[in-house]
Amino acid sequence: MKIQIFIAVGSWERWHWENPKTLAAVQKMVKDGALEELQKCFGARMEFGTAGLRAAMGPGVSCMNDLTIIQTTQGFCAYLEKSFPDLKERGVVIGFDARAHPASGGCSKRFATLAATVMISRGVPVYLFHDITPTPFVPFAVSHLSLCAGIMVTASHNPKQDNGYKVYWENGAQIIPPHDCGIASAISENLEPWPQSWDENLALNSLLLKDPYEDMCREYFKAVQQHCFHRDLNKSSEVKFVHTSVHGVGHTFVQSVFKAFDLCPPFAVVEQKDPDPEFPTVKYPNPEEGEGVLTLSFALAEKEGATVVLANDPDADRHRPPQVFSGNELGALLGWWLFRCWKERHPEPAALKDVYMLASTVSSKILRAIALKEGFHFEETLTGFKWMGNRAKQLLDQGKTMLFAFEEAIGYMCCPAVLDKDGVSAAAITAELTSYLVTQGTTLTQKLNAIFDEYGYHISKNSYFICHDQDIIQQLFERLRNYIGKDTYPKECGEFAVSAVRDLTTGYDSSQPDKKATLPTSRSSQMITFTFSNGGVATMRTSGTEPKIKYYTELCAAPGNSDVKQLKAELDNLVDAIVQYFFEPEKNKLKPRPE
Repeated sequence: MKIQIFIAVGSWERWHWENPKTLAAVQKMVKDGALEELQKCFGARMEFGTAGLRAAMGPGVSCMNDLTIIQTTQGFCAYLEKSFPDLKERGVVIGFDARAHPASGGCSKRFATLAATVMISRGVPVYLFHDITPTPFVPFAVSHLSLCAGIMVTASHNPKQDNGYKVYWENGAQIIPPHDCGIASAISENLEPWPQSWDENLALNSLLLKDPYEDMCREYFKAVQQHCFHRDLNKSSEVKFVHTSVHGVGHTFVQSVFKAFDLCPPFAVVEQKDPDPEFPTVKYPNPEEGEGVLTLSFALAEKEGATVVLANDPDADRHRPPQVFSGNELGALLGWWLFRCWKERHPEPAALKDVYMLASTVSSKILRAIALKEGFHFEETLTGFKWMGNRAKQLLDQGKTMLFAFEEAIGYMCCPAVLDKDGVSAAAITAELTSYLVTQGTTLTQKLNAIFDEYGYHISKNSYFICHDQDIIQQLFERLRNYIGKDTYPKECGEFAVSAVRDLTTGYDSSQPDKKATLPTSRSSQMITFTFSNGGVATMRTSGTEPKIKYYTELCAAPGNSDVKQLKAELDNLVDAIVQYFFEPEKNKLKPRPE
């Protein structure tokens, strides 16, 4: 192992001569004989998957740095060359957020420039945004400009030391298999830097380099305005909004989208409106993590008399309103609203046969309940917008109307011009919905309860445990697959009877006649869903980017069952049972989600 590490270090040092900070860090570790640190940096190369790459910035093959960005882009470029004969006519787009890591000299802009350099060195045209942009602008540009692919350098809401490399295919959606494996293989075949891969001047002075910033801003806001249904109402609305971009890229773009909808601009949380890679006012730059991220927003709302707080994560692909709403609850509100607005314009019943909404399998089933009553189509996909985006594109290509897609992790696709979650358009559409409800003498909370009254209450409770030991995670899930003997799953969880089990790791689904799951399966991740006789659904899965075992639970009640207190108590009991009998946190030394 020691010899292998130093071989890897030697290759890395030989190839990585342009960034003195990371090179010096590695040389110091070698000089000091810091084997443990070297093991962390060089023990295993980052794995390229459907989420691309996401890791800490720093030296070595396990981190995001100049060399690993070049190697990744060389592999991606080689794969694109095989996939697209017209790559040199169409090109790619590259965007980046505001992340930076002074200690290693890495930052999103530099990584994006190096990626552009690699592409241009092979004669590939590159549309490189000259400034920070929200992630949704990259898939929008891929579709709008008919490009072969897109790259977004961002770690979204991850801790400040992280960065990422997110890839979009020619259809404007994130990559799915088999492209991930093909790109990963091409990366391993192209590790040695090509002769011009370090020559940034080549890219910056090349006629192949174009800046799409102004054009894409104009065209994006033109596209999302198609989902502005009440412009006159927006102009006269007196509803006050507060917006935070959580030190990310969202401020300018949310201000602009409010203007595009003729809404009064939201009050910006001054301490958080400008991009800052240190994220100084928050422990985690993730609106999902609770009130700590929104403390300043609530204070500003109270000061200005604003009734609604809107928050984007740092790359502005996620959106959430005040803490009172979960991702599932806002999904219910936006799904109801977009269907209502569409139906106003298309009152003929026959039009419903081509209308679709999507949600990931761990998200609320509320859209399914609305679809059953209203007559449009609802489909479930695997977790992640890569699956929803690709399915949405298939439906659009078939001439279907793609109204809305969401995931419980506060991700919303309200405008099919972007085949990914988009917190910018979602912010404006939420604001318009709020303004409309005020004219009806109601609030978002009251409307949500009305939706549940009509379509059935859907009460959800999601969280996670932290576990860094892959062996423990494997044992935990294998125990559930061999619960009372080989290849047997639990038939009960405490007092709750299990009525069906779907295992998307193995492809088993007890509810299907042939016992085979209809959704795609993957041996590389863990995911089991239990359906209970009381209407409860619980999914346990591993995270692709974080050391977490997540769980998602929901109790779905029939319309008319409006005893919310009783439903919440029953769901609490179900969650307690799942934690006790399925997770066994004490035995497995699992750390609960930090408060």
